[in-house]
Amino acid sequence: MLFRRRHPVSYLTKLRELLWPRRGFIRSYHYLTKRILRLSATPHAIAAGVVAGVVASWTPFIGLHFLLAFAFAYLIAGNMVAAAIGTAFGNPLTFPLIWAATWEVGHRLIGKGAPLGDSIDLERKFSIGAIETMWQPILKPMLIGAIPLAAVSGVIIYCVIYFTVAKFQARRRERLAAKARARLAKALQESSV
Repeated sequence: MLFRRRHPVSYLTKLRELLWPRRGFIRSYHYLTKRILRLSATPHAIAAGVVAGVVASWTPFIGLHFLLAFAFAYLIAGNMVAAAIGTAFGNPLTFPLIWAATWEVGHRLIGKGAPLGDSIDLERKFSIGAIETMWQPILKPMLIGAIPLAAVSGVIIYCVIYFTVAKFQARRRERLAAKARARLAKALQESSV
């Protein structure tokens, strides 16, 4: 076979690399960073798109984050590709933190502390499958808690990405202009000889 490994990888190694890649997560971070910087859109559109993805990741509606990100990006004139990349904010490593934070903030905003002694039978709630049974005890506090957290993180991320993209695009334009001037000077020098 053309693309087969010389030494087959064991199932244990595949499982380990699924949970923690061999080269770590920094490679994925660098890839997403470069992908965002190289988008061909205005700094506002790129920053707004990423913010739309981040805001969608704060919501408790798993499976709808892409659709929510695209809707938010459309409303604030954001880039759709940047919105899809922004949803990477919510991932298996950050979801437990996101859910705990939205749960706690939501219960504090509603006016009651988080029920420490009360337990919610999630298995029964999900097996029934009706959103009405999950709304009051689970989704409502998480959605209310997501609003201030998404707003604060959205403002911070927008500022960082807007200025970073603007600076990157300005340097890129300067480099391209310098290359064009050098090519023009070379062409003029060759034509005068």
